[in-house]
Amino acid sequence: MTGKEKSTEILRQLGGNRFLAMTGSYNFIYDDNSLIMKLRRNKAKAQYLKITLNALDTYDLSFSKICKNELNIVKEIKGIYNDMLQKIFTEVTGLYINL
Repeated sequence: MTGKEKSTEILRQLGGNRFLAMTGSYNFIYDDNSLIMKLRRNKAKAQYLKITLNALDTYDLSFSKICKNELNIVKEIKGIYNDMLQKIFTEVTGLYINL
């Protein structure tokens, strides 16, 4: 599976087009095992989210922001299963994925 296919699958597990419409996330970047996106304003004040597929076939989420040209981690959660991605995203950001 290529990096693009993995990142597409991560986005699908988040909710696909519904996720995009409900959250307003944009500027998606992917590499071999990660999907990075820019977030709109949220309660965690995170500007970016990096979702990485790790060796245990679970996900690591890193919410971060840039302050004074430095990347600061706002919240980091490791070992998340795919069915927990939407719930964790909503809990951290306050942005709802479902109506």
